Amino acid sequence: MKINKICCIGAGYVGGPTMAVIAKKNPNIQVTIVDINSERIDAWNNEDLSKLPIYEPGLSEIVKDTRGKNLFFSTDINKAIDEAEMIFISVNTPTKTYGKGKGMAADLKYVELCARNIAEVATTNKIVVEKSTLPVRTAEAIKSILHNLGTDVNFSVLSNPEFLAEGTAIQDLLNPDRVLIGGQSEDAIESLANIYKSWVNDDKILRTNIWSSELSKLTANAFLAQRVSSINSISELCEHTEANVQEVAKAIGMDSRIGSKFLNASVGFGGSCFQKDILNLVYIARSYNLNEVADYWEQVISMNDYQKRRFADRLIKTLYNTVSGKKIAMLGWAFKKDTNDTRESAAIYVADHLLNEQANISVYDPKVSKEKVIVDLNYLNTRTEKENENAISFTSDPYESFEGAHAIAIMTEWDEFKTFDWNKIYNQMKKPAFIFDGRNLLDKQKMNKIGFEYYSIGQ
Repeated sequence: MKINKICCIGAGYVGGPTMAVIAKKNPNIQVTIVDINSERIDAWNNEDLSKLPIYEPGLSEIVKDTRGKNLFFSTDINKAIDEAEMIFISVNTPTKTYGKGKGMAADLKYVELCARNIAEVATTNKIVVEKSTLPVRTAEAIKSILHNLGTDVNFSVLSNPEFLAEGTAIQDLLNPDRVLIGGQSEDAIESLANIYKSWVNDDKILRTNIWSSELSKLTANAFLAQRVSSINSISELCEHTEANVQEVAKAIGMDSRIGSKFLNASVGFGGSCFQKDILNLVYIARSYNLNEVADYWEQVISMNDYQKRRFADRLIKTLYNTVSGKKIAMLGWAFKKDTNDTRESAAIYVADHLLNEQANISVYDPKVSKEKVIVDLNYLNTRTEKENENAISFTSDPYESFEGAHAIAIMTEWDEFKTFDWNKIYNQMKKPAFIFDGRNLLDKQKMNKIGFEYYSIGQ
């Protein structure tokens, strides 16, 4: 099938950047991103590119080059579905918060709504591409919906999982390690492969059956998260044995069989994928009574939760076993640098723990708004919205948050934190002045020389 028009349902962290790059590399294909959230679409259409709903290095430049030419953002979902030959489903698949599988299984209601919408609107043959992270055999459910609504339209379903790291998503899209396409129809697979071949070498485009493709995404994230939890488990051992986790990580990372990536000890991993995908993997394993498999992967999550709790407890213990009424300056709220995504950020859970101990928290993050910080805390339902608003403050000037602070907690590895005037900061704080570096971002010797009581992960 010749592809002239593409529709992507979902204008989020996956759909936006992915479609922008596809549009950039395929100027003869019209790409329309649709979403029911009109505020989000308005933000994508904002003339001020700094107001895009997603911050990702390099994204605004590509949107500037393509928007209004062959890249469009719209709330007219039915029109875009009807006109497109290829439709990407890129909607949210959160962990279920209700019913069977609560807290573990993926909630597929948005995916199902998309499939039903496509089936009801489509009058011509379509290739439907799963872009959202989905559990194995979801394609079967999508196919069942598409083929059982009484139309003569032929639908080919493909799995094309994303392997993007937020903060480097554009570079990951422009120079992918691999592009994975799973499906049963060779023609449909090649139609999608031809789009990617406009900038990706064919030997990097893997064609698999649809179930292998779906499982590969969950497995990739599980393996990456496992490495983070593994080095974090060693970080605590290092603290008790006077070893240095950074030296240990460097030593093992030089082993070609292990490699150096994802061996940075920290306060814990966050983001939309790692925890959600592992929980999904655990749920699938348990559904087949593979309890040993499920227990193995569940421990990766347990270790991550423990690391965040351990960081907060260490801060409290060091501040003489109480943070009640004490000001804690929290640097960073995003789950990692170079993104404004806060989903499952360690900062949320550490802040929640400290607020339970009646701390006063002042947050600075260069890309996250105060409204988002409050929304994240309210989502936990630990206290009332009013209590959260009273207990936490937000500043656009980081030096304001240091004034009179008892301690600083570094939660995100933003590069700008390294360039702060730490001598000035020391003079602003109450003494003794504590730094709890959850990202091992600063130089311990320099901080100690200034006068800080400096605590890092695994040192």
